Amino acid sequence: MQNTAARRNANLIKFLETELAVSQDSINMALRQYEQDPGPLPIVLWQYGLISLEQLDQIYDWMEAA
Repeated sequence: MQNTAARRNANLIKFLETELAVSQDSINMALRQYEQDPGPLPIVLWQYGLISLEQLDQIYDWMEAA
C-alpha cells in the first residue's frame, strides 16, 4: 500500500514540475509540511500559497484521469 502511495506521489510531483512548472523548492517545502501533518499534497501546496486555485483544479482533474 505504501509503495502505491509513494508511486502516486512521485507521479504527482513529476506532473507538478513538468505541467504546472511548480519549483522544486516549493515541492520540497510542501513535502516537509506533508511529513509533519499528512494530508492531500495538493491541499498542502494550495494552503501555503505554492499553487493557485486554478492549478489545484488542474491537479485534481489530472488525478481523476490517472
